[in-house]
This record gives sequence, C-alpha cells and structure tokens, in this order.
Amino acid sequence: MSPALPASPPSAQTAPIPSGLTADLSTILIVDDEPVVLTALKFTLEREGFHVVACTSPLKALAILQERDFAVIISDQRMPEMMGLDFLIESRRLRPYASRILITAVLALPTIVDAINKGEIFRFVAKPWLREELVATVRNAVQRHELVTHNEALQAETQNLNNRLSEANVALEAKVNDLEQQKLRLDAANQELAASYENSLELCRRILTTYDPILGGQAKALVEFATQMAATDKFTDAERHALRTAAWLCDLGLIGMPREVMRAYRTKPDQLTERERGMILNHPIYGQTLAALVDARADVGEVIRTHHERYDGRGYPDGLAGEAIPWPARCLAVAVGFVESGLSKTAAIDAILARSGSDYDPEAVRLFLKVSNLVQLPKQVREIMLHELEPGMVLANGIYSPHGLLLIGEGQALSPGTIAKIRSHNQVTPINQRLLVYM
Repeated sequence: MSPALPASPPSAQTAPIPSGLTADLSTILIVDDEPVVLTALKFTLEREGFHVVACTSPLKALAILQERDFAVIISDQRMPEMMGLDFLIESRRLRPYASRILITAVLALPTIVDAINKGEIFRFVAKPWLREELVATVRNAVQRHELVTHNEALQAETQNLNNRLSEANVALEAKVNDLEQQKLRLDAANQELAASYENSLELCRRILTTYDPILGGQAKALVEFATQMAATDKFTDAERHALRTAAWLCDLGLIGMPREVMRAYRTKPDQLTERERGMILNHPIYGQTLAALVDARADVGEVIRTHHERYDGRGYPDGLAGEAIPWPARCLAVAVGFVESGLSKTAAIDAILARSGSDYDPEAVRLFLKVSNLVQLPKQVREIMLHELEPGMVLANGIYSPHGLLLIGEGQALSPGTIAKIRSHNQVTPINQRLLVYM
C-alpha cells in the first residue's frame, strides 16, 4: 500500500497559468527510486538536448514541483515512498499542463484505466525501453506541452481581450448614452433658442406696430409671403433663413423717424425735403444695423440692405442692379411692392407686372405670383418659372418681347430649340410677363 500523500502547502493548491515565456519548455523531471535507472534515463535524454532534473524520491519531486514548472514529468511505477501513478496524479494537481509519462514493467489493465482516468497519463513506456522509442515519446510529450501551454496562453489572451472588449463596450454604451443625453439637452436648448429667436422677431414686429400700426401689419403680410416663397426649392437653406428673417426686420430702420415724415412718404412723397428723403433712402442701412442685434448673420443684413434696390439699378441705397442684388432680396422686393402699394389686389398685381424687368426681377415676380395664389387660374392652367420650361409643354398665353413683339403664340408646344431661344432672348432682354402652361 502506498504511503499517505503529504499535505500540500497553500501555494500548491492552484496551478499557475503557463505563459510559455518564462518556463523552460524543454525541462524534464525524472523520478525513479533506482539510481542506475535514473542515471541511464538522464544520460539518454541529455544527449538529445533536454535539460533534465533527476530525483529518486517522489516526495522530494513533489516539493520541487511546487517551486517550478516542467514540460514533461517521467515516473517509475513501483517506488517505496509512493506508487508512480499516485505521484503523477498529485503532480497533475500541481502542474496540470505538464505531459506525464509512466514507466512500468507490468501494464495491467487496472493500472492503464487508472492512469488514463485519474492521472491523464500522456504515454506509457515499458521496461526495458528502447532508446529510440523513449526519445520519440519524450519529444512528443514536449511538443504536447508546448501546444497546451500555447493554447492556454491564447485562451488567456483571448479572455483578456474579451474582458477588455466588454469593458470597452460598457464604456462605449455609457458614452453613447451620455451623447444621447447631451443631444437631448442640445435639442432642448436649440428648441428654446429657436423659440426665443421667434419671440425676438415677434417683439420687433410689435415694436413696429406700436410705432406705426401700418408697418406692423405690413411686416406680418411680408412674413407670410416670404414663408410661402421659402417653402419652394428655389433657395438654399441660408437663403431661406435670410429671406424669412429679413421679412420680419426689413422696416426696423423706419423706427424713430418722425411720424409726419412717414405720412408724407405715403401720401405726398414729392413734398419731402432733401433731408427727409435722405432718411427714407437710408432706412435699409439703419435696418441692417438694427437687425444685427437680433441676427448677426451677414446674409440677413445684406437682404435687408438691398430689398429696395431695383432690377434696373435705379433703386437705393447702393444702386445695385440685376444679379448683383441677392436673390432673396429680389424676391422680398416683389412682396414689399405688393404689400406697400396700397392698391387693390388686382391693381397691385398689375402694377407689379408692369414694373417686372425694371423694378423687379421677372423670375422673382413669377415665383411670387406662383406661390401666393393671389390670381385664380383656370384649373387646366398653371404658372411656372422660366427655368421650369420643358419640351412638350403647351403655352396658355403668348410670350411677347418688352416692345410687344410676339415671340411664341398661345397654344404652341415647346421644343428644345424653342426653349433655348426663349432663354437666349431673356439673357439679352428679360421676358417680364407671366409664363402660363396647360397642365
């Protein structure tokens, strides 16, 4: 009967995870109580380049195993202190990744079963052994240990990476949640800012109304027309903003002007003094300065400054002409002309059409009439802009030159060549009338 196994110290209870980097993967521990056999084994394996630690006592060998690792552990079966199988079972607990080889003269079935089930023996070597077989077995055992330790290292690294990935995912999720909360706060702040901005615009309109109720009413109508035009695809986002904001603020420059000057401007403009006329002509500049306190964007100020410029260059305050006037300002000018005319709807539209090409950009006039729905058209007729002409369209009205020359008659279908001629003529002499086509 084998003697009882010695109690293992606490340091031997848990086998260390091999790294393959600090342990000598070719180091072999041999345990045999016969010094002659032990010397023969050691000599044979060292000649093959292995580093061998030999021990005649399995108990001393267990103490060694508590201190260091080995690639292969070779043990004789019959030893006085402990049977080789029991020694290998205990060594498995201490160094589970080492390859274990049992040397025995008798390969009884119970021994084989116990060796496999309890000791997880890698190989058996029968006495007497063949040198070549022993060396090959040890080499295979070393390779097996290398594979096991390398696999364990990979698994440990994989687990480490998985842990780091999990931590990163948790951190990322927290960051995403944080960003979502920041977005919600930013959205709320933007909504609050937008509401505050709209309130600022409405406050400006009320100030206008307090100063002059007519100006307040005109500003409200201008905003409605500007919103309708801005809803089309004829503007960039910046132009949409500039058009709508300028509609709110374009008359701020009139605040503080003597009321009698305003009344004279509306009823008897010819009786204004040179100084009073200068105040009227410069009010877009004053408006640009005041509007910057509400919206500092340069394009908003430019639209306010230029909304009284004329397409033919005879407007104020800078005498700009044509496309030198910002597109939103050209559109706002048409709405201003309609709102400030003081005429009936039909008369105001006629006045705008009469001044299309001189005071107003014809395309801006067409856009204003198209979106404002001020003119009731027959159900089968729609109003379009010059750049919307397409081959196959049939004109619902004739197109004339500014001198009254018929260019294309009513009912004529448009071809690519005809459209090219119309656009070419418009570049030389703007076509200032409405463009109506059958639907």
